[in-house]
Amino acid sequence: MPTTPTRENTMGKIVVSEHVSLDGVVQDPTGEEGFERGGWFLRMSAGDREAWAELALAEARGADALLLGRRSDDWFAARWPARTGEWADRLNGLRKYVVSATLDEPRWSNATVLGGDPVEEVSALGRDVDGDVVVYASAGLVRTLLEHDLVDELRLVVHPVVLGAGRRLFGDTTTHLRLVGVRTVGDDLALLTYRRP
Repeated sequence: MPTTPTRENTMGKIVVSEHVSLDGVVQDPTGEEGFERGGWFLRMSAGDREAWAELALAEARGADALLLGRRSDDWFAARWPARTGEWADRLNGLRKYVVSATLDEPRWSNATVLGGDPVEEVSALGRDVDGDVVVYASAGLVRTLLEHDLVDELRLVVHPVVLGAGRRLFGDTTTHLRLVGVRTVGDDLALLTYRRP
């Protein structure tokens, strides 16, 4: 049974960046998965969307790599390569790591499959990458990383909607985090930033 590697003396920082409803749901934000309460991400106002896009671009500028699960790699690869502009160029050009036991070839550009034990692979990645390794979507992977104390920073964009059902980010995960930042994004979104104590 693999042991949990320690995070001492590592240079990279694993940063989880997620959209959540007020009650913690991450499922089907764009309404494409068939979840009856999906599409909640699309309800934001034009002003909030513009403010969020600025935040997301700044985050992409500060990232050194992306870390994704297989389904998230599929989702992003189906949309981002055809997009243009600074944000698209940055995301498409970043190094990407896809955690999957079943995938041979990732779909998005500049990507490498991490096919071994996710805990060991991400621990090694944290030692090999100097800056921020940002995790988008990938809720199952995020739960695994949280359970094994591999998340250095958690950035939650909280949407002002309560769904009452759906897959939540944390599930049965138990972890302790320290709040280090609260910021309003646009008029109705909130960015909550947590770090490991």
